[in-house]
Amino acid sequence: MIELLAPGGTKEMAKAVLINGADSVYIGLKGWSRRSAEFELKDEEIEDVVKFAKKMGKKVRIGVNTLPDSREFPIFFVKLDKLISLGIDGLIMTDIGLISRVRKYYPELSIHASVGCNILNIEDVGFYEEMGVSQIVAECKLGFDELQMRKERMRPGIEVLAHGNTCWSYLGKCWMSSYMNYQWHYDEEGKNHFVGSPNRGGLCHRVCLEKWRICCNDIEIDSRRLRNEAFFLLENLTKYIDLGVNTIKIQGREYSTELAVEMVRFYRSFIDSYVSMRERFDLKLWAERLEGLIKWRDAERERRTSYLISLVKN
Repeated sequence: MIELLAPGGTKEMAKAVLINGADSVYIGLKGWSRRSAEFELKDEEIEDVVKFAKKMGKKVRIGVNTLPDSREFPIFFVKLDKLISLGIDGLIMTDIGLISRVRKYYPELSIHASVGCNILNIEDVGFYEEMGVSQIVAECKLGFDELQMRKERMRPGIEVLAHGNTCWSYLGKCWMSSYMNYQWHYDEEGKNHFVGSPNRGGLCHRVCLEKWRICCNDIEIDSRRLRNEAFFLLENLTKYIDLGVNTIKIQGREYSTELAVEMVRFYRSFIDSYVSMRERFDLKLWAERLEGLIKWRDAERERRTSYLISLVKN
């Protein structure tokens, strides 16, 4: 059975998406998940969501997508011990060293390799398979043939994003935001939080979405916006379901709870309808229904982007 994985940017969102059809929810661990603190959860909030999910027979995954330095490892494992005692169902991780250490000390814990790992080819998959990763989030630029090859030849499960952004760089490889705003502070547990660096536990200011000018001797020679396009994979989702992907993931921890809920309802209904009536399934009807969600999502994303860019300018 294919899993529908939904965002939990707040405790309220996490519970709402589970109520409305998500099989599991992913939550950002505060300071460790490539989002600003307002969209990450404290320990007591995670505990509350885990208890709620368990009563429903559903799962909670914790996002750990930042790149820690060596001094942060002990801090993380104190935190992880507590999370495991709460009953989390697994981690979504990016850093190779941290994945290796978690696998060594917690061999039974499920680990998904994040899209930020940039796993682009079959040899990359083999490397993470040897590390013990159970599932890999497909990079947004991958074609269907690559995913088909992975399904046929490799053991780790496949996780695809129902929608996302085609970043001009690869996720986690861009330091443009850090160049514009690089600050940090330590919390009470000793974790360093970096403003302007999502790779190190802060937030991305999305400065790539500004209009850039290239000048030489005060003469403008080029003007452009870097490619960072939002997309939905509706036309390919039926192919992915037929292929047997393990998880369809909905992005959106920074969106409103209302939008997250509507996206979950849409994809829950889409998956169930297609699985039950493949021969009579009309994709055009679903594309029409999606139009309203696209406009809603784009409006919220644009407002968030304007806000993040304003932080740099101010």
